[in-house]
Amino acid sequence: MNKQILIIAAHPDDEVLGCGGTIARHVKEGASVHILFLGDGVSSRGDSDTKLITKRKESAVKACEVFGANIVSFEKFPDNMFDSVPLLDIVRVVESVKKEVNPQIIYTHHGGDLNIDHRITCQAVLTAFRPLPGEEFSEIRAFETNSSTEWSTYAIIPPFIPDTFVDISQYLDNLLNAYSCYVDEIRAEPHARSLDALKFAALCRGREAGLHAAEAFMTLRRICR
Repeated sequence: MNKQILIIAAHPDDEVLGCGGTIARHVKEGASVHILFLGDGVSSRGDSDTKLITKRKESAVKACEVFGANIVSFEKFPDNMFDSVPLLDIVRVVESVKKEVNPQIIYTHHGGDLNIDHRITCQAVLTAFRPLPGEEFSEIRAFETNSSTEWSTYAIIPPFIPDTFVDISQYLDNLLNAYSCYVDEIRAEPHARSLDALKFAALCRGREAGLHAAEAFMTLRRICR
């Protein structure tokens, strides 16, 4: 049986920013990668035009086609206002997908990100995947998200301290090609979400681990059975 991987992202494009190269590697190695999006990532900008939301979803579909990943669902929790709904509502959605996918490895946001949706997503995932008897998952990893993780501060929120580095040297082009699908989200240099910045971040993480390019993760829970 091939390995089941679940990515739980607050918004479309977070999956690429956080673990795009790792997704490509998992798929190449024969795993099935499933992605759950909890919010649209657009509507908080003051324009609720459904065309923009639809375009963002279409970009996500194209990005996942680059990887060969499967989108489980686009949920409709309020953009940048996840804290305005009961946490239990989000947890129940994650639990439902958990039962459907039965993943071994879960990737999600760092709980100390500047973006509130990222923080709530992390909390919901840890709640849905609490270590009860009979659970089958083995690991939960938090990823960093350009323009959210590094824009936070340890003065008020716990910092991102990676302990796992995944070699994506062979998958850097997949990462950049996937993010290129999000045309409306790409920013010009020196913004943290420019293509150059995304590449530079992967090269920097690679240097930290003696690799050409890498993505870094913080282990939230690992269970060795």
